[in-house]
Amino acid sequence: MAVKTAVFPVAGLGTRFLPATKAIPKEMLPVVDTPLIQYAVEEALEAGIENLVFVTGRGKTAIEDHFDVSYELEATLRSRAETETLEMLNEIRLRPGQAAYVRQMEPLGLGHAVWCARHLIGDEPFAVLLADDLLHPTGDALKAMITEHEATGANIILVQEVDPVHTDRYGIITPGESTETATEVVGIVEKPSTAEAPSNLGVIGRYILNPSIMDRLASTRPGSIGEIQLTDGIATALGTELVSAVTNPGVRFDCGTTIGLIEATLSIALERDDISTDVRALVKRLG
Repeated sequence: MAVKTAVFPVAGLGTRFLPATKAIPKEMLPVVDTPLIQYAVEEALEAGIENLVFVTGRGKTAIEDHFDVSYELEATLRSRAETETLEMLNEIRLRPGQAAYVRQMEPLGLGHAVWCARHLIGDEPFAVLLADDLLHPTGDALKAMITEHEATGANIILVQEVDPVHTDRYGIITPGESTETATEVVGIVEKPSTAEAPSNLGVIGRYILNPSIMDRLASTRPGSIGEIQLTDGIATALGTELVSAVTNPGVRFDCGTTIGLIEATLSIALERDDISTDVRALVKRLG
């Protein structure tokens, strides 16, 4: 079955970026001049996703406004004949009915956030994209994951090799047999120590999941910090449903950290024809 819906869990508090995120959602933090959530949405649309579900929380209305009409701004731009800027805003705007918003009332974990979207998912497979993980180039990984799902019907997770010292930052898989396009997942553990990690293949923020995950998440017990983890829900499918891992073909920036956001900003700025020369000069001068 085709994957046409994506879920964006965006209810997190963004405490790592305080005080910037006291009034601004962390998903609206810019990389150069584009918010993180816009990169994720563009990635989904590029991969063929049609319907977008945002799992939000208190103080997240800026995300809804970003993808909506801004009458006063657009009228001002129109009066100034700034047509290129107007066209850019029109490209950002989502179609009527394309996006739905549901609230996660309490911060009970990623698994709980995904579960909150259950009534909007129904009986179809869906994607989950975490805006904190900025993938570059956009779209290649998600397209590969959707292709693998449509060929096998498996739940698909995206992985990449991580520094063994940092396995405690990721869900880590136990790999099984591999094909040219994917690796069977025979085990998965959330944030193990280096000594306990079954591999150095860490799960990063892209998933293609069958709708049965919602029933599994409903019965998944909270972990040690009182949160329902998505990886724990996926782990309960092992042995019953096929779970496969696709290796990220591009670069992943961990924009859930300050240094990751800075790295993404510099890397993408250096690829921009309109500003790369000035950015290189600036880096050279500051270095």
